[in-house]
Amino acid sequence: MDNQARLIALRRHWDASDANDFEAEHDIYREDAVLDYPQSGERIRGRRNIQESRFVQPNRKRFAVRRMIGGDDLWITEYVLTYDGVPSYVVSIMEFREGLVAHETQYFGDRFDPSPSRAHLVERGDQISSA
Repeated sequence: MDNQARLIALRRHWDASDANDFEAEHDIYREDAVLDYPQSGERIRGRRNIQESRFVQPNRKRFAVRRMIGGDDLWITEYVLTYDGVPSYVVSIMEFREGLVAHETQYFGDRFDPSPSRAHLVERGDQISSA
């Protein structure tokens, strides 16, 4: 699988995630894939368990990809995941093996108020565009 094919697979994955198409969303994972959430200390093993963990999650979810970067077997997606109208900023690190994701780690960051001490140094906006 070349980089273009991986990028197409990632786009399909995130589009399916946004559409709540749980079957298509998980086509990208190996059967023995591992998903880590470092902030909660959770590790989920196996494609079916990853899929079920997302299926049983009760919130209404929307995914807005900001950018995908990577090459070969390592790809990073930066996106906004909105649960019931509340955005979280997420970085997903996916490691491919034999054309499918073997390991994913997701880091979540919630929005916070800007610091007044650096107000004179920053640009403000609801969405900072990627460079």
